[in-house]
Amino acid sequence: MSRAVVFAYHNVGVRCLATLLARGVDVPLVVTHTDNPNEEIWFASVAELAREHGIRVITPADPNTPEVLAEVEAAEPDFLFSFYYRNMLKAPLLAAPRHGAFNMHGSMLPQYRGRVPVNWAVLRGETETGATLHVMNEKPDNGAIVDQQMVPILPDDTAHDVFGKVTVAAEIVLWRCLPDLLAGTAVLKPQDLSQGGYFGGRKPEDGRIDWTQDATTLHNFVRALARPYPGAFADLPAGRLIIWRTRRLPASIADGSARLFVQDDHVRLHCSDGSQLQLLDATLDGVQFDAAHFAATIGANVLPLISN
Repeated sequence: MSRAVVFAYHNVGVRCLATLLARGVDVPLVVTHTDNPNEEIWFASVAELAREHGIRVITPADPNTPEVLAEVEAAEPDFLFSFYYRNMLKAPLLAAPRHGAFNMHGSMLPQYRGRVPVNWAVLRGETETGATLHVMNEKPDNGAIVDQQMVPILPDDTAHDVFGKVTVAAEIVLWRCLPDLLAGTAVLKPQDLSQGGYFGGRKPEDGRIDWTQDATTLHNFVRALARPYPGAFADLPAGRLIIWRTRRLPASIADGSARLFVQDDHVRLHCSDGSQLQLLDATLDGVQFDAAHFAATIGANVLPLISN
């Protein structure tokens, strides 16, 4: 029986750990994170699943310490897996397993290497993404590919919708490639790094809306940041507007001025390219921003918009 130490977090971590166990891999040690009280925890718990199976769980603030390395080496792993673990693992940890260290990444590598790949793919209007299991080395997301699975991104999918698909894709990838990986017969494919790039992490402030953008760009921006993420926002005279969901409408008049207005009892956004978005879900200072609230707070039929 093969042994693996698993570094994991989030839904991908839960499903991939479950897949290893279903394939009969012995997992003596799981390294995960302590949940941040300032973060909305909408995803499942790796620690809970591990404890249900009697697996030792540790939650170091820094995994790259002599103490953690000693725990990993004591487990005598054949493999090390990282499934949405948030910290980089350095060379001593990567060298600990006998048969290699592998990471599950939420994109079709070499596309969207780096942080929050699902959100970036939605924000940039991609129609496909996926999950990739690859060899880990000290440079993130550039090791040879073991296997990958594509999923579609539909025009109105939010990042949360797509993350659910990527989680299933990760499970499929791991289930499919594990027999060959454990047997030492997996065929690895080097990445052509010229075909993709690195993307950084995103902060809540990065969700500020640029009203000069066209309707398609704004629609993609909104769905990339929709719940459970912090949301696309703008500070209006009446308070902070957060747009959670939009629907694209036919083009109207390309006059280049962004504005909010009410039509047919719905709040609409006229964008800089003349196209319109209907605000299906928006809040103004935490209150649902519908046609009635628009009239009560804005005090006019039209609100011109200027980017900060």
